[in-house]
Amino acid sequence: MTDPVRLIEIKEEIHEDNERVAQALRRELEETKTFVLNVMSSPGAGKTTTLLKTIDTLRDRFRFGVLEADIESSVDAELIAARGIPAVQLRTGGFCHLDAAMVTKGLAAMDLDSLDIVMLENIGNLVCPAEFDTGAIRNAMILSVPEGDDKPLKYPLMFTVSDVLLVNKIDYLPFSNFDLGAMRKRVLALNPRIQIFEISSKTGQGFDRWAAWLSHEAESFIAAPATARPMIGKFTSVSRC
Repeated sequence: MTDPVRLIEIKEEIHEDNERVAQALRRELEETKTFVLNVMSSPGAGKTTTLLKTIDTLRDRFRFGVLEADIESSVDAELIAARGIPAVQLRTGGFCHLDAAMVTKGLAAMDLDSLDIVMLENIGNLVCPAEFDTGAIRNAMILSVPEGDDKPLKYPLMFTVSDVLLVNKIDYLPFSNFDLGAMRKRVLALNPRIQIFEISSKTGQGFDRWAAWLSHEAESFIAAPATARPMIGKFTSVSRC
């Protein structure tokens, strides 16, 4: 009689290992006083444009760097570097998300002592990036008006793990049936503590409030003793990626 087949669950092991790496990375960021913001969205929501507009808004107050993530190409990193911003391209070669090990490797290529804020542009995807802790200090997501107000119903985890939601392309509202009130109600039901800012990376509308939030978070992190800084622990091991 043959032995029964052994079933080995590796999904939980992968997430447990990622969590250890993420926590170790955050401790390193505490030492270097580098605030890393993980920015997530679907493709075309305006991540790169929003990052550039944010950096332009706060460039006199903070030293910025950018980690760009794409399955292929280095187009966005080249665009950012051309603006005089330190940039590193993370090319995943097929992976639809970034994890803490990938981010750790990318940050190792940067001079963290010369940077205050590193913006991490995650892979364009509303599923997988929400399931993997990158080691970032805070998580932001961008939802563009053309995507529709029903995304919190379809991708609830993304809204649950994010600290801030940027509703981008609000200049498109007059041409859309996007319901801001319904969207806010759906998002706050998932995550009552999330901060929501309506912006247009094209016109600059709303960037003053968003920049004020980011400045406060970064300054508080940089100034606080390491033991007083909160760890992020909202990512859950439900990956199907």
